[in-house]
Amino acid sequence: MKTLLKMTTTALMFGLMALGPAQAGNHGHAHTHDHGPAEPAAASGELPQVEAEVRRVNTRANTVSLRHGEVPNLDMPPMTMTFKVSDPALLEGLKAGDKVNVTIDRVDGDYTVMSVEPGQ
Repeated sequence: MKTLLKMTTTALMFGLMALGPAQAGNHGHAHTHDHGPAEPAAASGELPQVEAEVRRVNTRANTVSLRHGEVPNLDMPPMTMTFKVSDPALLEGLKAGDKVNVTIDRVDGDYTVMSVEPGQ
């Protein structure tokens, strides 16, 4: 019986060590620390559609400047800024003044437009 208890305790300790200090000591508390470049949210769920207006398209740099609404998944308020695009084909047919709906995520540390659809 003592051997079984020792084996169970040892297995539990190794399991907690494998989790690491952040998970083992979490106890249900949320941590909001930024741990560097995030993986795309698309991998964990659906990205929110954001209304935007195209301000400038740069096909050489594969970027688009947008005046956009709030981007909830990035905790970003409405503003105008330039984004990379996940696929250069997203820029085809876009021009300044176009109303679009976009999804935006953080990829390798860069704010990136993941999809573009015509808006209203």
